[in-house]
Amino acid sequence: MKFLARSTALLIGLASAFAFAGGTALWLFIGGPESEAALAAERSPAAVSSPETAAGKPIRLAMSAAYVSELGTGVYSRISSYLTEKTGVQIEFVTGLAYGTINSMLEEGTVQSGFICGLPYVMLHDTPQPAVHLVAAPVMKIARYQGKPQYFSDLIVRKDSPYKTIHDLKGRTYAYNDEISHAGYNQPRYRMLELGLTQGFFGKVLRSGSHEESIRMVATGKADASFVDSLVLDYDREKGIGHAHEVRVLESSGPSTPGPLVASSQLPVELRNKLQQALVTMHEDPEGRKLLDEALLERFVIVQDSAYDDIRAMKDAAEKAGFTVIR
Repeated sequence: MKFLARSTALLIGLASAFAFAGGTALWLFIGGPESEAALAAERSPAAVSSPETAAGKPIRLAMSAAYVSELGTGVYSRISSYLTEKTGVQIEFVTGLAYGTINSMLEEGTVQSGFICGLPYVMLHDTPQPAVHLVAAPVMKIARYQGKPQYFSDLIVRKDSPYKTIHDLKGRTYAYNDEISHAGYNQPRYRMLELGLTQGFFGKVLRSGSHEESIRMVATGKADASFVDSLVLDYDREKGIGHAHEVRVLESSGPSTPGPLVASSQLPVELRNKLQQALVTMHEDPEGRKLLDEALLERFVIVQDSAYDDIRAMKDAAEKAGFTVIR
């Protein structure tokens, strides 16, 4: 994976380099050892400015490597550029980082906003002093989502595999994207707990790093199965990209509320409100509508913290049962 250096001009790349209009800067990280080294440099005291976003300073908006399809991150970069135009505040887009890394950066204020998974949101929020606040959540255009902010955890296997139920996967190789992913870990763990599959059910468990990679691993035979984010799977299928058409869904768990855009508690309230207003009115604006269509989104909507109570309950149930690691 590659790390693309910062630039205040237009940057163009294949699949992971994105255009920013009107002087918007782009800071792009694609996961792997090189990105982690770059991150360390960015987060060193000499490189990082004050967490407080003062007038005229940019907002760094992060998106985890597992949030959307690898080939779908470009449209979110353009959404960031759109937010710059509508809010008058420069947005710097950061992607390709692990959930835990982005959580730490949001806590520190070294990024001020982020598209993150629901479980990392719960972990950041449920502290004596919440590290983040909800801004908005996406609504997918595909009929399966019924015009609501919801998504599923899809258990996938190769199209030509003999497996018919989750029970057929005993002793097989399972891949997951990230330990603090809801669709990739929290929901599957709860499903296994429900079925009593907690005594070393799988033969081998592998960490992939992203839903896209989990799909690839299953499609190419490196893993027999994986629970993946339905938003990623459906995006790839609709766009005809990646390996989504080489797998089939064995079962779906959910729905749950999808990963939100959050703002660090260190981001001034007026800037958070500007971001929210620009996002939830995108579908009313011709330019915004075009970007949403490209992302296969109907709109962004305001959601309340209680929308993530099911994610909390699944996490709490696993911890109470002592089944915290999928095996």
